[in-house]
Amino acid sequence: MNQKAPLKSGAEIVQLPRPSYESNNSVEQALLERRSIRQYRNEPLSLDDLGQLLWAAQGITYKGIYRTAPSAGALYPLETYAIAGNVANLPAGIYRYIPFVHKLTLIRSGDIRQKLSNACLSQTSILKAPASLVFCAVFARTTGKYGTRGIRYVHMEVGSVAQNVSLQAVSLNLGTVAIGAFDDKAVHRELSIPPEEEPLLVMSIGKN
Repeated sequence: MNQKAPLKSGAEIVQLPRPSYESNNSVEQALLERRSIRQYRNEPLSLDDLGQLLWAAQGITYKGIYRTAPSAGALYPLETYAIAGNVANLPAGIYRYIPFVHKLTLIRSGDIRQKLSNACLSQTSILKAPASLVFCAVFARTTGKYGTRGIRYVHMEVGSVAQNVSLQAVSLNLGTVAIGAFDDKAVHRELSIPPEEEPLLVMSIGKN
């Protein structure tokens, strides 16, 4: 699904709260405080915070197309999933983020944190976190223009996204960690990801 694709008819849609463009933390302070946080309090994540993190990752910033993270050729190969387990006012489930309307569309109901943790080599940060973000790539969107060199461009892009989420988490007084150790096939299976998408990164999120 690209940034201009229509929402699927009949899909359960969740409108996210409008993102904030201001905070009391400077970029410099967020950089200073950024850490990989794997332990979280047993408290729900707010829908506002989840929406803000998703906007920081892939939100639209200009002309209805350009996003918070740079993308080679503005081709945007990444797809973002929110795994909700304990998010206020959001039933547990797998959701796809639709950047151009700042909405979530439900992929499948139910709390899959245990299954996702298992797929990520039993990392407890995913099991204990109220939510996780999973970033997948449709490499063909970029390699179609740039050839095999486009592969590295996609990897650069997901790195930029991870830093955006990390700094936004600091600003929200949340903790997060970037996780690259997982079984690709298991993540594919548990999230019902389309075959053309490849999982690249998981980020667990919670209050620390």
